[in-house]
Amino acid sequence: MKSSKSVKKLALGLDLSTQSLSAVLLDIDLASRVFECSLDYNKDPRLNIYGIQKKDYIAPPRIEGEADQPPKMFFAAVDALFADMRKAGIAMQDIVVINDSGQQHGHIYLNYQAQTIFADLNIDVSAQTDLVSNLEGCLAYGLCPIWMTSNTLEQVEFMRKHVGGKKRMIELSGSDAPLRFTGSVIRRVAEQFPQVYQKTDVVQLISSLLPAILTANAHVPVDYGNAAGMSLMDYAKTKWSTPLIKAASDGLKGGESGFKKKLPPIVSPDTVVGTIAKYFVKKYGFSPSCKIVVGSGDNPQSKVLVAGDLLSLGTSFVNMTSTNGPRVDPSGLANAMYDGVGRPFMFTCRTNGALVWDQVRASYGIAKEDYKTAESVLNETPVGDNLVFWQPRMESFPPSGSFDLVRITGGSDLGKDYAGLIETTLSVMYTYSKHFARVTSEPLYITGGAAGSKGIVRRIAAIWNRPVISIEKGGAAMGAAVAGVNALYKEAKQGFDVEKFGANLVKREGEIKPLKDDIAVFHSAGGFLDKFAVKEAKLIEANPVD
Repeated sequence: MKSSKSVKKLALGLDLSTQSLSAVLLDIDLASRVFECSLDYNKDPRLNIYGIQKKDYIAPPRIEGEADQPPKMFFAAVDALFADMRKAGIAMQDIVVINDSGQQHGHIYLNYQAQTIFADLNIDVSAQTDLVSNLEGCLAYGLCPIWMTSNTLEQVEFMRKHVGGKKRMIELSGSDAPLRFTGSVIRRVAEQFPQVYQKTDVVQLISSLLPAILTANAHVPVDYGNAAGMSLMDYAKTKWSTPLIKAASDGLKGGESGFKKKLPPIVSPDTVVGTIAKYFVKKYGFSPSCKIVVGSGDNPQSKVLVAGDLLSLGTSFVNMTSTNGPRVDPSGLANAMYDGVGRPFMFTCRTNGALVWDQVRASYGIAKEDYKTAESVLNETPVGDNLVFWQPRMESFPPSGSFDLVRITGGSDLGKDYAGLIETTLSVMYTYSKHFARVTSEPLYITGGAAGSKGIVRRIAAIWNRPVISIEKGGAAMGAAVAGVNALYKEAKQGFDVEKFGANLVKREGEIKPLKDDIAVFHSAGGFLDKFAVKEAKLIEANPVD
């Protein structure tokens, strides 16, 4: 895959997220970023005309728990992004591969005219107008349910019972059918709008929508990384599951066979699904040989940049734990997935993350950006001396209701509250991940704003009893670009080191090893983790989910 110095080979990664369409452009030979941009749906005048709410980026819900976005906004975003890239002087003809990330679980309903309508993007005259106009008439449903959907409790319970209960659902799908997963949402839409279901020829995931448009093929496959978030795929076999499809389709018109016909084929995440359509060649100057990869979800693509375990310390905490082969969490707290290059991992998310740490500091008058004061206080506070719990929002990891700040140890000051809450929050992530995580001495990678705090990194290293490496945030668009390069090399039957390539793109700090005394504080019999487990169990019991 070498090229001459005069010819660049660029890889484009796209991320169609809840709030924006973002792009990262990589120089393949130099393993470097050459361009980044992001279009906010609410701030861009080309995109804020499709009826989404400013507060949450979704269409006004008709009932509680409904969360939809307009597909036409996605069509317009693709045109707007490519127009901006060309205006910025990007040599579009040098882009040899495009891969994408889409908000996981979100999906779009395409009608029986869609294949013909999409195919017309391969006609030269299509470039004389825009995607919204070209794709007019392809939708069976004018809205696209996204990951925020939560009105599917009845459908989830039906599917779970149909396959034989929670244990069997987890064994089959890798997850305990969360409300937002695609299968139950399709069932809900079919029950609520039977005319929509009847008109639907194919259900495409959001991650597959871009490849469908880019290749002019409405029936483009889905990858098994994102299909793992549908409650319809056999996780271990990476194929559509007959029992799960029967559960989702029972009672719907057309039954099992009719439902299955609406699902695209499943392929590996590193599959090239075609070359770019003439619309993009004529309108934006892409090379007709530009390869399009199948795409995957935002979580799978974010995981691409790190082969090992990755803990993201953002507003919410996300723990992505690599596994040695397909593995599930019997408790149902974690979701089994595959990343954008096909590696299995477990995904968990805790809602009450770094935002709550910010709230503690703010209660003492410490500004969010005043990291120096917070770090000083944290370094002066002994490790493992304080048990402080605070859960202002209902939680799913583990499931429990909200509760106010609780101090188990005596006294209250910034140091005790801040250090104590950090340590209990991290202990939750560690404790509830232990029964499915690998036992390993390999480094734990961490990212997010809190990863820059030496006091927090010190505590993470001790609680996990592993070396810790802080890395720069890469994002799903970059992960998609890297996975795209991997697919390009695979198709050419050439070797490619994903980890090495990603390490050149994302800055990594030096390895921080746990201190022996800190390990003893947390892990000794009767130490912090033992005390934490007892107190935390009582709090969960006292604050059940409403």
